[in-house]
Amino acid sequence: MEQPQAPVFVPSPEYLAREKRFNDAIALRKPDRVPLASMASFFMTRYGGLTNAEAMYDYERMAAAWIAGAQKLNWDMAPPAFTMFPGPVWEKLGIKTFRWPGHDLPENLPYQFVEEEYMLEDEYDEFLSNPADFVIRKMMPRMSSTLQPLGILPPLHWLSSGYTLTMLGAAFAGAPPIINMLKQIIEVGEEMNKWNATQARIGMELAQLGYPIITIAFAQAPFDWIGDMFRGLRGVMIDMYRQPDKLKAAIDIFTDFAIQSAIMGAQQSGNPRVFIPLHRGSGGFLSNEQFAEFYWPGLKKLMLALIDAGLTPMPYLEGDYTPRLEFLAELPAGKILGHFDVIDLKKAKEVIGDVMCFWGNVPASMLVTGNPQQVKDYVKKLIDIFGDNGGLIVDGAVDGVPPESKPENVEAMIETVFEYGVN
Repeated sequence: MEQPQAPVFVPSPEYLAREKRFNDAIALRKPDRVPLASMASFFMTRYGGLTNAEAMYDYERMAAAWIAGAQKLNWDMAPPAFTMFPGPVWEKLGIKTFRWPGHDLPENLPYQFVEEEYMLEDEYDEFLSNPADFVIRKMMPRMSSTLQPLGILPPLHWLSSGYTLTMLGAAFAGAPPIINMLKQIIEVGEEMNKWNATQARIGMELAQLGYPIITIAFAQAPFDWIGDMFRGLRGVMIDMYRQPDKLKAAIDIFTDFAIQSAIMGAQQSGNPRVFIPLHRGSGGFLSNEQFAEFYWPGLKKLMLALIDAGLTPMPYLEGDYTPRLEFLAELPAGKILGHFDVIDLKKAKEVIGDVMCFWGNVPASMLVTGNPQQVKDYVKKLIDIFGDNGGLIVDGAVDGVPPESKPENVEAMIETVFEYGVN
């Protein structure tokens, strides 16, 4: 008996118009109106009346709030809901790398990353010699209480024959801690399937309503991957001085990994835009010399590879990127969408105005504590500076639209674009 085929999505004229408007701005072609788009996360659910804890634990209510908010806000691109990580999955996984509302934080705080040296200073050689083995047997047990039994496994290359796979692999698989872990992993997978189904439904319903999703695929700058997930800020900063060659070798490994995983994720999703949050690259963390030596080579290679694959890199430039404008000017024109937080607006227009679409950057402080007139004036300034060649997409600054933003300020940002941003 033939299985029923999933309905084919046919984009509406409204969907196509929003995609065109957004893509025209990225390509530095003047659209019919300045586009609006945001990576807002908890604002979407807070706007719908949910606490942050409710948004992370009640998938159905989160989805309903997300879809209703996207319609009411009427941005050209809907924010991706993957930023709303599932609390039950983290609980079942025993994740140690986050704290979150409804678990160990108050209900209206956002989740927080717990930074530690999950790879120690003297473990570079072990990682570089066999990255997969190190991640599975050392990193995962340190990041997850559920996965701690992986630490008792022998080196994975020992299981490379039928004999050792039987005698060692099967024996370890029968160990009580491993059996218990596998039972827990099944529960994690079942819960994750529920969350993934909700994510898919949000995307499909929004598409049917005429709203494309900004992005689904994700990548990290290679330096950030090591600094965030492996060594921590203190560790990676020390490594630049004490063992720079090993740090660079690790960066090379993660550059290739980031390229492969981002291309695969974008191709599987059918969405060509790749979100790249940049955590350590701003002027407050590295000198230009350090940025040029350690941060920029991997990030630039990643973005150029994505462009070569027909994708659009979306670097999320957190912090002050005014010192980095000359680096950004090296990138090909009309191929990259840069989201800006803190920046000298006039210098950005001068240096990269003909290279990169400017996305942002209504200050978070203004959206949270300001008033609608201040927001309107700032949006008009953005349009006056960047709107001449079409290379502008309006959003808030860091975090897109902060969860604590006053709804009337966000609505003023939207109204000003619709009134003042028509070409």
